[in-house]
Amino acid sequence: MLLIILWELILIIVNLFENYNIELKDPKYIRKYHTNLIFCSTVLKDGRFATGSKDKLIIIYNQETYIPDMTIKAHNGGIRCIIQISSGELVSCSEDNTIKIYKINENKYEIIQTLTYHTNWVNKIIELNNKQLVSCSFDHSIIFYTKDNNEYKKDDSITTNGYNGPIIQTKDNEICYYEDNKTLCFYDITNKKINIKLNGINASFYNFDSLLMISKDLLLITGKNQITIINVNSYELAKIIDVSNSGLIFTACLLNNNMILTSDENKRIIQWKLIDNGNDLELISIKENAHDGDIYTLTKLGNGLILSAGYDQCVKIW
Repeated sequence: MLLIILWELILIIVNLFENYNIELKDPKYIRKYHTNLIFCSTVLKDGRFATGSKDKLIIIYNQETYIPDMTIKAHNGGIRCIIQISSGELVSCSEDNTIKIYKINENKYEIIQTLTYHTNWVNKIIELNNKQLVSCSFDHSIIFYTKDNNEYKKDDSITTNGYNGPIIQTKDNEICYYEDNKTLCFYDITNKKINIKLNGINASFYNFDSLLMISKDLLLITGKNQITIINVNSYELAKIIDVSNSGLIFTACLLNNNMILTSDENKRIIQWKLIDNGNDLELISIKENAHDGDIYTLTKLGNGLILSAGYDQCVKIW
């Protein structure tokens, strides 16, 4: 029994080493099917993954060969965000100011609804714990949608004080969004009011995934040469981490309970260890020249490998 336990521990350690020490090797796969920069990526419930691009396409890739199973051309503008919601539908938002909802069946898709409430680029869409959808846009608004008779309808909206990009749920009754005047807003969904605004936060409204919950209490924000960690219960600053030479850090990806990756405009993927109960970061490794340009999206795939993509139109699997 002891030998079995030791062997399982060794396998766990080897798996962590294989999947997360990406600085030690070249990418396992490189795929280039988009013809413009890649903004976003997501993992589907069936193990496949999808990418969205400025070329207006969503591509869904086979989980074994990493070649396309399906290409979706439904928008008239670049794809800013893709998610798969709990009921199984795929949802995308775009520079054509719309949100589209699809029913996916193996290598076929059907558009079942188009939401046209925004008047400018829709940068991000999320699903809340209560199954509502929430979108944010360059039109200075955040919109909540509730499903009624199998269709999503506008339920509520927030007018913001600047362009807003990233948005995230921080508690059951709260979302957090970032305005381009360096203000982080925590909004009470139930009482429909702002709980608090934190000014002077170094981030960017260009960052669609620059807000990341690294625990139930801690929110990580990526910005220009800087990462900020905030306690969402006390709304107090936990830590500011200087990340010199990164330039603008576009996105952060949670690998497991104590490891994250960030990517930046200087072509780097940086691996961090969460320390001090997540209140601080320890630099583990830097992958220089991971891509030939800005890296806009990082996603952990179902098999533990890492997807990165961005300006050079390439999807790399590490």
